[in-house]
Amino acid sequence: MRKQDFSTLGEQTKAVHAGEFPDPVTGASSPNLVMSTTFVVDADTTFSVEGMGENDPFVYTRWANPTIRQLEEKLAVLEDAEAAVAFASGMSAAVALLLHTLKAGDRVVVSDVTYAAVAEATNELFPALGVDVIKVDTSDLDALATTVKHGVKLVYIETPCNPLLRLTDIGAAAKIAHTAGAQLVVDSTFATPIATKPLQLGADFVIHSLTKYIGGHGDALGGILLGRATDLASLRKKTSIRLGGTISPFNAWLILRGLATLPLRMKAHEENALKIARYLETNPKVTRVIYPGLPSHPQHNLARRQMRNFSGMIAFQAERGKETARRLAEKLRIIHYAVSLGHHRSLIFYLDTEELLATSFRLATQKQLDSWKTFAGEGIFRLSVGLEDADDLIADLEQGLM
Repeated sequence: MRKQDFSTLGEQTKAVHAGEFPDPVTGASSPNLVMSTTFVVDADTTFSVEGMGENDPFVYTRWANPTIRQLEEKLAVLEDAEAAVAFASGMSAAVALLLHTLKAGDRVVVSDVTYAAVAEATNELFPALGVDVIKVDTSDLDALATTVKHGVKLVYIETPCNPLLRLTDIGAAAKIAHTAGAQLVVDSTFATPIATKPLQLGADFVIHSLTKYIGGHGDALGGILLGRATDLASLRKKTSIRLGGTISPFNAWLILRGLATLPLRMKAHEENALKIARYLETNPKVTRVIYPGLPSHPQHNLARRQMRNFSGMIAFQAERGKETARRLAEKLRIIHYAVSLGHHRSLIFYLDTEELLATSFRLATQKQLDSWKTFAGEGIFRLSVGLEDADDLIADLEQGLM
């Protein structure tokens, strides 16, 4: 079926229709779920992925699958990307890109605060493979420029970063990377394509954990890598298919279902989060609130320039953090005390500074540590604001913080 041009259509239309089409056999309006692992082919079909073309008929679901392809095509349209490769998780997408791009002796700059599993993999796995990993506060453009001058192949940033909600200027980081001959990858999970389109700002690759806002319902793991078609065709053959981190077609179907409402959900997440962030700033038990949509955020001007939606993530510090965390875990009735984020229900979790700096984040300089302490203090609450009534969430926080 001929692909439709979505370039002139709105975000909500893209979210509903991109990558989808009525089934040519049954006329089904909704996307089919194709769970088959194998497909009937002709006798000339290659047995090796080396002979596979991006538009060849389906052979085996680890190579390609109709439901997964629909998810990839929809996200490519939403992210203004030439192509996308879906994975079983966001971490699978991140590790596949790093393994595909880097070899022993290469240098990579990684944000000193990023998703914990990425931080830990780049602390241990990649140095063990001979990759020189340098951790930098990528919000500090001078520090980034100084480091990238020294033969770096890839720059990996996350904005807003997890869990600090600290931002990196994507356009400036892209110029720094490209001037040095490096490529830029942006983990845009917190922002989503509704807030930020990193490829338009100069990034070479974009990563999302589909488990979070894009899926939106906390019931399906997935990840996506987006970028240029030539780059991703090679990555799919050489890394994605060989490592086997293929998303389940069922999960792809669930995420497709969630994607149709992404623009509507992100608008509601932002409205709720802004109201709750303003409330938290007035609560005497809360010592600091970090939300890109608040003028008090130290990078609010950058957020306004780079984000069309401030998302639903709030970070805040509170008196006696560990004690407060225990109280919230016991007393909250609507907000779940749980990890993860971007779901339709609200989630909160406490991240202790001492523990995180001993396990995930290895801050090499006093300046990096000072930046962490400014945002996180001795510990930070990460609040993923869901789609409940904001007044009910505020009442829940009020009684929990008492």
